[in-house]
Amino acid sequence: MENQKYAKIIKIVLWVLMILSICVLVWGSIKGFEANDGAATDMLLYWAYIVLGIALVSVICIGLYVTATTNPKGLIKIGIAVVAAAVLFGICYLLASGDPAVGYSGAKLPTATELKMTDTILNLAYLVGGAAILSIIVSEVFMTIRNKK
Repeated sequence: MENQKYAKIIKIVLWVLMILSICVLVWGSIKGFEANDGAATDMLLYWAYIVLGIALVSVICIGLYVTATTNPKGLIKIGIAVVAAAVLFGICYLLASGDPAVGYSGAKLPTATELKMTDTILNLAYLVGGAAILSIIVSEVFMTIRNKK
C-alpha cells in the first residue's frame, strides 16, 4: 500500500519535471538559442543543473531512507564509502597542479581555482578509470585460476 503511494508521487513528480523541461525547451526554441546573448542557452543549462540536483538529492535521500528502514547496519557501509570518496577526492586535489593550459587562446583565461578543480577532476577520472581497468584484469585472472582447479 505504501509502495503504491510512493510510486504515484514519483510518477506525478516525473510528469511535472518533464512538462517543465518541454516548456523550457520550447521557450528556448522560440527565443532563439543564439539570440539575446545566449539567454535561452543559459536558461536551458540552469534548468539542466536544477534537474540534475533534484535527481541527486532524490536518489541520495530515497537511498538513505530505504537503507535505514530495511538494513540500518548498511548506513555504516554508506558512511565508509562517502569517507573513502572524500579521501580519494582530497588526494586527487593535492596531486592537481593547477598549471595554466598550454596553448589556450580563449577570450577569458580560467582562474587558478578553475584550473586546480579541472586538474582534480582529470586526476580523479584517470584514477577511477585505471582502477576499473585493473579490476577487470584482476577479476579475469582470478576467474581463470579458479576454473583451472
